[in-house]
Amino acid sequence: MTLKEPKIGIIGLGYVGLPLAVAFAKHYPVVGFDINTQRVARLNSFQDDTLEISTPELEAVVGKTLLPTTEVEPLKDCNYYIVTVPTPVTENKIPDLTPLEKSSVTVGKLLKKGDIVVYESTVYPGATEEVCLPILEQESGLSFNRDFFLGYSPERINPGDKEHTVTKILKIVSGSTPEVLEDLASLYGQVITAGIYKASSIKTAEAAKVIENTQRDINIAFVNELALIFDRLDLDTNEVLEAAGTKWNFLKFKPGLVGGHCIGVDPYYLAYKAQEVGFNPEMILAGRRVNDTMGSFVAHKLVKLMSQNGLPIAQGKVLILGVTFKENCPDIRNSMIPSIAHELKDYGMDVSLYDPCAHSEEVEHEYGLSLTSNLQTYDAVLLAVAHDQFEALDMEALKKQPQTVLYDLKGIYPKNTVDGRL
Repeated sequence: MTLKEPKIGIIGLGYVGLPLAVAFAKHYPVVGFDINTQRVARLNSFQDDTLEISTPELEAVVGKTLLPTTEVEPLKDCNYYIVTVPTPVTENKIPDLTPLEKSSVTVGKLLKKGDIVVYESTVYPGATEEVCLPILEQESGLSFNRDFFLGYSPERINPGDKEHTVTKILKIVSGSTPEVLEDLASLYGQVITAGIYKASSIKTAEAAKVIENTQRDINIAFVNELALIFDRLDLDTNEVLEAAGTKWNFLKFKPGLVGGHCIGVDPYYLAYKAQEVGFNPEMILAGRRVNDTMGSFVAHKLVKLMSQNGLPIAQGKVLILGVTFKENCPDIRNSMIPSIAHELKDYGMDVSLYDPCAHSEEVEHEYGLSLTSNLQTYDAVLLAVAHDQFEALDMEALKKQPQTVLYDLKGIYPKNTVDGRL
């Protein structure tokens, strides 16, 4: 059943979909569909605002083998559909499958006999077959594993990482039949140089993906809890971890703010499914609770440091360096830093945010906060994100007075130059 002339439709052109579309477009014709008209227009002008793909890379394929579009019509001739839409959680930390369901409706209306639909979005084990499959069958009127087929190949994109790019990361693939598994392994194998891992089932591949980030979340929660303990014991957490790290099998995680679309979200998907089958996932949710408290801890710690230095709290001028969820990328999804800014504002502080990597319009839209481009002097400076640009900043020039607090969450400045580290 291998299709000799694949034409691939990518549903969603974000951090996951675009790199995949560009990789496939070097070998096959690709239609990239996204509902964001501004995003598609920028891509057709060879500009990727996520900074994952360079202008020369886009110029090589866009308008040739890759068509970014907001129109459904060009997708009709595709025989592989790969869904790469986000899977967020609601305010109540419940999986929000709305983008996945809407994408399934769109694809279902397009399905023809022999087509294969692959999902890459992170979900809980069973979601592809329990949620997406019925929608595809209903919208298409076709029969599963007779007329059309399913696959799941979890994304492993690391935003901002120029070393571990999509083609250089081992790719898990799974299929609804053994033949589909081999077909997808061959298809992805054309672009993935790091190799292909064939999972035994779609559900296994879904579970493998969701535990990758859940494991990291739990490990980070452990060192975050250590940071909370060591703060009370007047110990420098980084120094303790450095000492402990001299043992060969010590896992070298560091404390920090857990944001982004993966580590801070995926554990809720696994917890949701666990609870659905009657199991209370205590460790997973405990880790989430610890990591979710870190923003408030940072805000209160900064206030405490300012008070100890005799600095004003109300009307105190504070600069936060960085608003993205990680260094050297413009991704602000689920960043914890805006919550810190809002909490400091609740104390009556005059808070400024500076981030040369973030897009000011997105920050304003998502968090109701403005970015500054005019650095002045401040009563406190909070280094929240380790952008490369910040290492060269003259921190002394940012001080409004000698006792200005410098709080370094990322440990990029020498200990003797700052008032506090996480």
